[in-house]
Amino acid sequence: MAPPVAVSPLIKTARYSALIAGIIYGKRRYDHLKPIAAEERKIEEEEKKAREERERIAKQLAEANEDTILK
Repeated sequence: MAPPVAVSPLIKTARYSALIAGIIYGKRRYDHLKPIAAEERKIEEEEKKAREERERIAKQLAEANEDTILK
């Protein structure tokens, strides 16, 4: 195996700068999207409750309209 080649300080600086810039960008993006996602989860939860209530009512109506010998 050949010995490792020395990496230019300019390349090292560019790599670490890109890494730090990516971390900062990711943190800012996360902070921007977090409240939007929280609002979407809240809306979805409200829709789920309404949907479950409609399904419960539909099930009760279906059971009430069902013709059986026992009634």
